[in-house]
Amino acid sequence: MAEYTKSSEAIAALDPEQYRVTQENGTERPGTGKYLGNTEPGIYVDIVSGEPLFASGDMYESGCGWPSFTKPIVPAHVQELGDNSLGMVRTEVRSTHGDSHLGHVFPDGPQDRGGLRYCINSAALRFIHRDDMEAEGYGAYLDQVEDV
Repeated sequence: MAEYTKSSEAIAALDPEQYRVTQENGTERPGTGKYLGNTEPGIYVDIVSGEPLFASGDMYESGCGWPSFTKPIVPAHVQELGDNSLGMVRTEVRSTHGDSHLGHVFPDGPQDRGGLRYCINSAALRFIHRDDMEAEGYGAYLDQVEDV
């Protein structure tokens, strides 16, 4: 079993936007994230810890301006916390091992797929293409990646 941790080396490797989003609870401007229109098969992992978070087959176009997913690959890798910032009541999503701010989850997703919308900042993620998953140690998750 892989071990996922937050390290000073991983934090030092973040660009300013990745740092602002993951370490300072920031949010990308809508429509600007590099994974917003990604249709390639693969998984999304925490940019800090590498823990697997979301699969391409669970991604959908919600129109909100950020990549949206219906569920996490491993629910234990995603923490949901109350967030009352900005005068709103929301549920923040953080990675468990990396403690990275990822985004928020809302109850307005596709009803036929569980009804949730995980609205996630691209800056918090690293995409691993299906063709590279085995070599990068994520072969156990290949069954969660659908052909597109």
